[in-house]
Amino acid sequence: MLRQAKTENGWVRGIEAADPRITAFKGIPFAAPPVGRNRWRAPQPCESWAGVRDTSRFAPISMQWIPGLGTDIYCREWHVDPDIPMSEDCLYLNVWTPAKKAGEKLPVLVWFFGGGLQCGYTAEMEFDGERIARRGIVVVTVNYRVGVLGFLTHPQLTREQPQDPANFGSLDQQAGLRWVQRNIEAFGGDPRRVTIAGQSAGGGSVMSQIACPGNSGLFSGAVVMSAMIFDPYLRREVGRPEKLPEAEKKGEDFFAFLGVRTLEEARALDAVTLQRRYEKYMEKHVPFFTVQDDLFCVGDPIALYHHGACADVVMMAGCTGDEFLNTVDAADEPSLQAAAERIFGGDAGTFLSFPETHVRTEQGYAPVSGIGCTVMGLFADAAKNGKKGYCYRFDPDIPGWDRPGTFHSSDLWFWFETLAKCWRPFVGRHYDLARQMCDYFCNFIRFGDPNGRDLNGEPLPRWTPYSEETPCTMTFLRDGAQPAAEPPTPFMRFISEKIMERIRRIP
Repeated sequence: MLRQAKTENGWVRGIEAADPRITAFKGIPFAAPPVGRNRWRAPQPCESWAGVRDTSRFAPISMQWIPGLGTDIYCREWHVDPDIPMSEDCLYLNVWTPAKKAGEKLPVLVWFFGGGLQCGYTAEMEFDGERIARRGIVVVTVNYRVGVLGFLTHPQLTREQPQDPANFGSLDQQAGLRWVQRNIEAFGGDPRRVTIAGQSAGGGSVMSQIACPGNSGLFSGAVVMSAMIFDPYLRREVGRPEKLPEAEKKGEDFFAFLGVRTLEEARALDAVTLQRRYEKYMEKHVPFFTVQDDLFCVGDPIALYHHGACADVVMMAGCTGDEFLNTVDAADEPSLQAAAERIFGGDAGTFLSFPETHVRTEQGYAPVSGIGCTVMGLFADAAKNGKKGYCYRFDPDIPGWDRPGTFHSSDLWFWFETLAKCWRPFVGRHYDLARQMCDYFCNFIRFGDPNGRDLNGEPLPRWTPYSEETPCTMTFLRDGAQPAAEPPTPFMRFISEKIMERIRRIP
């Protein structure tokens, strides 16, 4: 087995996974520590080392909230360890490989974690790459800076380093992708067969990377899970980049909150103090996110994908059944008529004509998945230009005393086939579904097409690319994968088209 590998900076020694046919290399540095003068700079080259570096444990996670101290579902699910090492020195990645030697030319998955660009880490237990590696794929998970250390913008930064004034966490991801191009052959991977994938903010990061002009040739496929978050009713989008001047004003406000005047003073603060002050700042202020700096980020990634102004990749995208369902809130409007006129203007009459809108729930009227409608609209338009997009919806039963439904991120256990690490009382059908979903995921990584055979050698249910003529959404239910080839309801089609009208207007 390939237990040692030679990177551009030196030799690394991995450790056998639970399955000894897989080797895990954890905590490989891909850039210099982003500390001191390197704080709020693009990732700098990594120094080389002598001898063989031990890579049997994860490196520290990025500065963020201490995991495991809350009572929310994610602190029960995987943010469970308050003692996990955390440091500003966090630019490390991990590799799981089934290769027996270098140069085997295996397909590669590069994964970006989610967490709203404010938290998350590669050491989360659901991201164990072993099950995917068993299927003949080299798995790479890339850590990156989050929160204020990853996405602060300030006029002094723009003046001092106009070539990289913002989006440091995104630049970390990009540096990880470039490291893969230079080094992955040593782990048995093929740099020409790279798929990037992520969920939530990780999926948004995938969109940012495919829309970056400098990323040509770094990957050929993309998987965007639960990230195209358009609210079809309130005209509000999550993840749309701020303009640089607006973001710089936030940076000035944050410096005033810190009580510092200069970049040097801010860089002199220790990382823990800076993080804790940022947590207080976020109680009354909007956090720092991706910024349109016209260098790394040149516009809204979803609009750029629609306009064809991004990397030419085959894509898989979708959502879970219960996440971010949008409604017209009846409590906020004197009547549904007023709500429809406010939201849809001249199309209010069309909106009101659909029977679905007259079903009143506790939440209001007409719950609909903004993500699902966005994916369907984007893929239908992309198909007209010859692009392939595979649409999915994850909607099985999720067990547990909290009766969570298919909450945002619940599908991660299934894509990585890591259910055995979860506290939830999953049973046989859940494991069957996870194996099937992981098979689709790995087929897509290998071939740019999720279709193929499962681990028993049986053909998987056929998954057709989405188009207006073949509106196939692969639906993952308690009894397995079921391709839903029916066209969207008239109401869903209407909502999808309204979202697309907004996307088409974005420059």
